Amino acid sequence: QVHLVESGGGLVQTGGYLRLSCAASVSIDSINAFGWYRQAPGGNERELVATLSNDGHTGYSDSVRGRFTISGDSADNTVNLVMNYLKPEDTGVYYCNVGGGYPDLVNWRSLLNWGQGTQVIVYS
Repeated sequence: QVHLVESGGGLVQTGGYLRLSCAASVSIDSINAFGWYRQAPGGNERELVATLSNDGHTGYSDSVRGRFTISGDSADNTVNLVMNYLKPEDTGVYYCNVGGGYPDLVNWRSLLNWGQGTQVIVYS
């Protein structure tokens, strides 16, 4: 089982920038796919906002495409999410997780390995 630790959240003004990091307890090269999720305040759903597969392919939800960038760093086994032009609707707790591929990541309720997440608050 992979242990994941998210960090980098914070309080930022609209239009600002944050860089989230997901540290894995194993080599990220051994993992087929990573996903970053967002859970809005008071919500029970986790929106898959960005994905990274081990062939380098990335994907984004419509709500973040063009503003967020996901990338992996094999040197320190982290998967990062750079968030630019932040909006109040980006507010939430951000989690990362892993799966065998995109279908696994979409079916987030079946995933294990959830960490504590990192809180992002965007104020106007």
